[in-house]
Amino acid sequence: MTFVNPACLLLLLLLIPYGIWFFLLRGKKEPSMKIPSTEAYQNAPKSLRQRLMWLPFALRALCFTMIVVVLARPQSYNSWNDSEVEGIDIMLAMDVSTSMLAMDFKPNRVEAARMVATDFVSRQKNDNIGLTIFAGEAFTQCPLTTDHEALLQMFTNISCDLPATGMIDDGTAIGMGIANAVSRLQESKAKSKVVILLTDGSNNMGEISPLTASEMARTLNVRVYTIGVGTNGTATFPYPLPGGGVSYTRMPVEIDTNMLREIASITGGKFYRATNNKELEQIYEDISKLEKSRIMVTNYTKRHETYHIFALIAIVALLLELLLSNTLLRKIP
Repeated sequence: MTFVNPACLLLLLLLIPYGIWFFLLRGKKEPSMKIPSTEAYQNAPKSLRQRLMWLPFALRALCFTMIVVVLARPQSYNSWNDSEVEGIDIMLAMDVSTSMLAMDFKPNRVEAARMVATDFVSRQKNDNIGLTIFAGEAFTQCPLTTDHEALLQMFTNISCDLPATGMIDDGTAIGMGIANAVSRLQESKAKSKVVILLTDGSNNMGEISPLTASEMARTLNVRVYTIGVGTNGTATFPYPLPGGGVSYTRMPVEIDTNMLREIASITGGKFYRATNNKELEQIYEDISKLEKSRIMVTNYTKRHETYHIFALIAIVALLLELLLSNTLLRKIP
């Protein structure tokens, strides 16, 4: 237990002069009656009332003590705790170009990728994980964090709305996605640093080529695991009509598997090909078995106010003192 206002505890020193007054000086000022001799009362037994005459003083002192403790604001808590755990630093780089709306996955590629990635993050208890999304350009949705609840809230923004509405350029800037994710790992102290890149196309946008970004990753000892998503052949794609509504057309699936395989090879990662939801789930399951390294994690438990019990004791002591002083232990005069 700790106190927010420990200086208030100094008020307890006032109990010392109060105790001295009660036991040493109080009797000199109380009403008294002179008698020739007290010899007749020497062997007289003391009544219960006489034996409890000190009780109001004790209750008053207890009430004062509890009030001082309440003013000092006692709190119980678990302090900051640094501990080493097995984990890796992972940046997820996810393609959100409009081609990810293709419906060869259920319900579509981007939603399937989001759901599988959500399950993956939920299972990586001790890993630092961040999120980069890209289409024709890339940006960090969430930096590396062990606060997976906050990260999963960010996953609600994984959609194709940004390129579909023109807020960012549409297209597939794989090099930019890798470069953005790698930049978030350059200060990492973890032994294992990983980028998991998921895309359904080939690089056609961006100022940094995928191979240049791969060399950057290799320099920083970052392994890039590439995942090409999309069925073989053609896939159904929803195409919005000018007057409203949606038209469904078949479009060829064009994944640059050679480039994705080369990116993985340069960085020491691995290339995966997913043609359905089940395969995508298995890929993330395989990646979750990557080599672990020891990372430092700081845990903190929120403080809890514990003054309530002391306040209750003070109230009970005060009520008892008032009750006894005016009934059983009342003094006359």
